[in-house]
Amino acid sequence: MMIGERTNVAGSPKFAKLIKEGKYEEAIAIARQQVENGANVIDICMDEGMIDGVAAMTRFLLLLGSEPEVAKAPFMIDSSKWEVIEAGLKCLQGKGIVNSISLKEGEDKFRQNARLIMQYGAAVVVMAFDENGQAASYAEKIRICERAYRILVDEVGFPPEDIIFDPNVLTVATGIEEHNNYAVDFIEATRWIKQNLPHAKVSGGVSNISFSFRGNNHVREAMHSAFLYHAIQAGMDMGIVNAGMLEVYEEIAPELRELVEDVLLNRRPDATERLVDFGEKLKAAGEGPKDAKKEEEWRLGTVEARLSHALVKGIDTHIDGDTAEALEKLGRPLSVIEGPLMDGMGVVGDLFGAGKMFLPQVVKSARVMKKAVAYLTPFMEAEKAEMAARGEVTKAQGKIVLATVKGDVHDIGKNIVGVVLACNNYEVIDMGVMVSCEKILERAKAEKADLIGLSGL
Repeated sequence: MMIGERTNVAGSPKFAKLIKEGKYEEAIAIARQQVENGANVIDICMDEGMIDGVAAMTRFLLLLGSEPEVAKAPFMIDSSKWEVIEAGLKCLQGKGIVNSISLKEGEDKFRQNARLIMQYGAAVVVMAFDENGQAASYAEKIRICERAYRILVDEVGFPPEDIIFDPNVLTVATGIEEHNNYAVDFIEATRWIKQNLPHAKVSGGVSNISFSFRGNNHVREAMHSAFLYHAIQAGMDMGIVNAGMLEVYEEIAPELRELVEDVLLNRRPDATERLVDFGEKLKAAGEGPKDAKKEEEWRLGTVEARLSHALVKGIDTHIDGDTAEALEKLGRPLSVIEGPLMDGMGVVGDLFGAGKMFLPQVVKSARVMKKAVAYLTPFMEAEKAEMAARGEVTKAQGKIVLATVKGDVHDIGKNIVGVVLACNNYEVIDMGVMVSCEKILERAKAEKADLIGLSGL
């Protein structure tokens, strides 16, 4: 699960400028873009000296609540000030997440804040921070997280499934030897939390890991993807990251991936120097010509290869033209869907299943697939009409009720399945999104459906 980080005044100068100037409509566009790029949760922070945090948080959340495309994602209220957090909680339409509380001010304050959050029905991010400061080592991370968990679950009665630990993603490759194991410590602490603190979740600010390479986005994106790959394998549930700036793990150049993982996994003493040198070479060479050459190369492939590349990379620029070419080559729209398009989505599914591709990237891939299917739909309708005119209408193979389950608003995959089934002569009854179990069963019985198809993350 990816948490969009661009509606945070501390992390996005553009967002901070818009809030300071009172340009809230433009600020909302940033939140909308995060959702479009695949963010599952929107982190909102108004902690800045020149901003009235309570007023800004209240106004922004009330405006977001009237934006259906944004409001469908849960909101994370991010502040170090309790009055800002409570102002945000009062504006939420559904279940939110508080980011964050910690033991920094002692156990009494920790219990008090936890009880108030529980009254609002929100989940909570708990930082690995206590009276002695921020946990940096593996031992400190697990000690503080276990202590906080016992207080929350055993004393406060906080639902363990609503506890999200942030064991502190700290910057590596700083040139300071003590920092070299920070990524490993986070990954191993994540593994320990998932094994020893039942039902608790783990989150982290992914971009923190690469602060040493600010100004070199190519290296930073590779670091984020590689770090997520290894952290997810250890059990990490969610990460705060710019959802639009993630490289597919499998697509990272082998040399860069090896150098990045040498740093992240602390595999050799000269790892930092080697990655810094490589990063400087990238900057000196410039990435424009190389990217242009790469663009030309994938466009020179077969139409099947181009469609697969577009789906994996989430590129919709040429999808109509490539789909048209595939239709001309294969003859029938269904052959295009069941052939190169489904083959491409199969690659996406394999990469996602292996943890080498992340949810925001899968969402972008599904949008490309949806656009290709939309191009083919008129041709499929025309094909059906021609068959009917020739008297070739055949009995439906069956009737299926499709729905996205209550609690989820994603429908791209469901819609694609519906199109494929309809093309194969099934009668499809699409109930839409956020549908309760009771309504699905009621409709299936009323329609005497043969099958029920459910979608949900």
